[in-house]
Amino acid sequence: MRTLPLFAILLAVCSLLPGSSLAQQLKWRPDAHDFGNVQVGNTATFSFELTNVGSKTADISAVSMKGSLFSVGDLALPIKIKPGKSIELPVIFSPTATGEVKGAAVLTTNDPNPTLRFNVSGTGEAVTGSTKLTVSPASLNFGNVTVGNSATLQTTLTASGGTVTISSDPTNSSEFGVSGITLPYKLKSGDSVQATITFTPNASGVASAKAGFISNAKDSPATAELQGTGLTNSSYSADLSWQAGTSDIVGYNLYRGTTHGGPYSEINSALLAVTTYTDSTVVAGNTYYYVATEVDNKGNESGYSAETKAVIP
Repeated sequence: MRTLPLFAILLAVCSLLPGSSLAQQLKWRPDAHDFGNVQVGNTATFSFELTNVGSKTADISAVSMKGSLFSVGDLALPIKIKPGKSIELPVIFSPTATGEVKGAAVLTTNDPNPTLRFNVSGTGEAVTGSTKLTVSPASLNFGNVTVGNSATLQTTLTASGGTVTISSDPTNSSEFGVSGITLPYKLKSGDSVQATITFTPNASGVASAKAGFISNAKDSPATAELQGTGLTNSSYSADLSWQAGTSDIVGYNLYRGTTHGGPYSEINSALLAVTTYTDSTVVAGNTYYYVATEVDNKGNESGYSAETKAVIP
């Protein structure tokens, strides 16, 4: 059997030693991190130290997180790390339920090992004490709202007994939505924040739902009872008539508003030659105010007539 020369064996071994072209350029510490117990609704942050031990500038082009309860802190990408320099990689743990969870931060780099993985874990801990989140008013009635339109009301959320972190604000109906709060939202004891509830009916009839504000409060979720009635644009119309003007009158304009005393908007597309008009664009549940004007043969328009009101069922 032919024997491999000694210098060839040594060369093969050296190609695998650190400092060669395949050596790891980016080093980090620690290898992994356990956040330990963190109360549900709170957050904890830990920073990994990432160091360039090579001779060339290292580039980090992307960072992704495995595990929905973990996220990357403030980190502007892409990042360049010069030889001998280090950066901090902040990872945030935000438990929403009790129990242990695991995840990882995965970095995409120009390193010889282009994918770096930092393993993380943490345990969501049940809230203790007397923290409470109060919703006021706890019942909202939007009344009649035309299908396709929207109405909004506000409710106030107040924390007591300790700091409360609101992590979610779902409703159990697609016709109601919650806005005005950027989640997660932290309230110190005694502090309040307003949430906006929107009702957008998609069918006629009474709609009811609940908005649930999930938090780390002991009484979570805090709920608001919601109700509204959807109305369709029905076949209602408003029939209007007025007295004729003098002999030099050539036509009339009709104006409509939704507030007593105006402002008004003209609703006829052409000068009216008769003293009657049917407004078929009214919407159920609304109230309208009408006035008319006269236009003479010189194009002069009079002032508004006396106002009349139409209440649509």
